[in-house]
Amino acid sequence: MPKKKLKIATMVTGHFTTPPPKGTIYAPMDIATEVIEGLASRGHRVDFYGPKGTKVMGAKVIDCGLEALQGKGRKILGVPGARNIERDKIFGLWDQYLIAEMFMKARKEGYDLLHVHPIDRALPIALACQDVKTVYTLHDPIYPWRADIFKMFESANQGLVSISNSQRKPAPDLNYLDTVYNGIKMDEFKFSDSHDNYLLFVGRITPEKGVAEAVEAAVKAKEKMIIIGPAPENEYWNDRIKPYLGKDIIHLGYVPRRSLFKYYRRAKALLFPIQWEEAFGLVMTEAMACGTPVIGFRRGSVPEVVADKKTGFIVKDVNQMAEAIGKLGLISRADCRRRVEENFSTEKMVEGYEKVFLDFA
Repeated sequence: MPKKKLKIATMVTGHFTTPPPKGTIYAPMDIATEVIEGLASRGHRVDFYGPKGTKVMGAKVIDCGLEALQGKGRKILGVPGARNIERDKIFGLWDQYLIAEMFMKARKEGYDLLHVHPIDRALPIALACQDVKTVYTLHDPIYPWRADIFKMFESANQGLVSISNSQRKPAPDLNYLDTVYNGIKMDEFKFSDSHDNYLLFVGRITPEKGVAEAVEAAVKAKEKMIIIGPAPENEYWNDRIKPYLGKDIIHLGYVPRRSLFKYYRRAKALLFPIQWEEAFGLVMTEAMACGTPVIGFRRGSVPEVVADKKTGFIVKDVNQMAEAIGKLGLISRADCRRRVEENFSTEKMVEGYEKVFLDFA
């Protein structure tokens, strides 16, 4: 029996356009656009709600006349009184304007379901509109306060998609529909069976990402390392990372996502010493798709993504990470690629979302 063709509306952010401006890294946007393209290729209709200037393959863009906060709409952030908490309210209301428009159109013309990425912005509206099926993708850890709020706004028309099983641990009894791992386009991340003599770190330069620990491990192992990610001029950067930069530890700054494969495929390993319960780390799958093993701390989704001693090593601290660097010869780069093909491709992700949507609509 042929699958039903769905009419779906989706929304990620009103703050900036899709694709995002140069220098902006926002993984939920990458995931959303790849899901949209995949669903459209399977015959489903998708309306994408985003500010003026948004372009998404496979979707009809509905901007609702909204100017992105990165462009003309940014002037509101500079008016007197738009500071601190008031500024945060502006960002929230910018998203909620698009979400409200989605719900109004759903009631007037009918969508089979809405797919919303910024769950916090949509909860009150979805609770008030229980005739509209709403699916959320959870991109962040579920802290205790968030679990309480999700429970407070829970209703039968709202369902959650987790991006790893570890993400559910703090709140296992919410209305989960399924776990769908984030996927990547395999053809954008070219495989290499050989590598150059450097380690790699890719991501935001923040304490929770463990950049300083990656540097420490590379120094202990006496290895070269490349750091990719925009550098903030703050105490963490200036005290924990900048002093080590030189011929062996190199910072490249921002690199567009679609250019990252050039660095992944020649790296000896990706270091992923996260300091928090990260729900999913796309950089792990991107690296492994190129054949590059991952050495990560045993936190968050790392044990679900990395096959220990087969596609990398799962360790508990910097000393173990430095030791694991010396064992990389035991890892098959072809096994790394195969694991992503079988578990973390865009095709697998789209298949997962399609099943969730068809079952819930």
